[in-house]
Amino acid sequence: MSSSSFSFGINSPKGLFNINVGNSQVEIDGGYEGDNSLNLIEAKNYISSDFLVRQLYYPYKLWSGKIQKQVRPIFLTYSNGVFHLREYSFSNIEHYNSLVLIKQKKYAIQEGSFNLEALSQIIDTTKLTKEPEIPFPQADSFERVINLCELINQNQFMTKEQYLQDFDFGTIDPRQHDYYTNAARYLGLVDKIQDTTIKQTCFILSKLGQKIMNTSLIDRQKEFIKLILSHKAFKDVIRLHLDNGEMPNKETIVEIMKRSKLYNVGSDTTYFRRASTIIGWTNWIINQTEE
Repeated sequence: MSSSSFSFGINSPKGLFNINVGNSQVEIDGGYEGDNSLNLIEAKNYISSDFLVRQLYYPYKLWSGKIQKQVRPIFLTYSNGVFHLREYSFSNIEHYNSLVLIKQKKYAIQEGSFNLEALSQIIDTTKLTKEPEIPFPQADSFERVINLCELINQNQFMTKEQYLQDFDFGTIDPRQHDYYTNAARYLGLVDKIQDTTIKQTCFILSKLGQKIMNTSLIDRQKEFIKLILSHKAFKDVIRLHLDNGEMPNKETIVEIMKRSKLYNVGSDTTYFRRASTIIGWTNWIINQTEE
């Protein structure tokens, strides 16, 4: 819809700058009206550490001028069965930079449950696999590994350019662009190919990745956990975590890693960086269990 005409102030290096808007396009992914408020939703199917404030501000500004009810801007992301809603407010409707996070909630809708007993059974029955000749992961967020698989599954393949755009790396060191695709390849979920038609590097789901992504959410989580724990370093760390009731320190994790015959990990500095991935993925596994 059209924004009609309005103006607002925005911060600039030289102070407050005034912007005049005339009939700009406004897109709203969802609008839900209750007795006391109008809830406007901007939705994404990928995990992002940032978003464009305009996507919330323009609809908020438009509808605040049309109705007397409170207008509630909500940013929604969905990945791996989890709906993450963040409600914002603008403390000054005339100021673009006055965005404030009011509250946030996460919801999961799935059949079945997963507890510590089921996790212990997976730990005991999962066989170890040989370390692949792929860099040991330096990708602390396992949620992003899953989200990468989701996006590839939706589009059948993903070019490197699409990957960089959807994962919102911004000005991160270019070497880090490969961390999450390498992590998915390390687990056997994703294959890297050269597409001769478009002459680009592409990522596709492996047969194993396709199989896992087409299972139910609870079964998918279990399969991800089995893949992670088929690697000795991860299995030994989570066993120690469950035995002691807390995460081992990085020095202990590094010692475990050094005994696990990891591919092409040499210096202590590299070991300590990679230990963050083990901590992140172990925490993700623990968080899947219900007490």
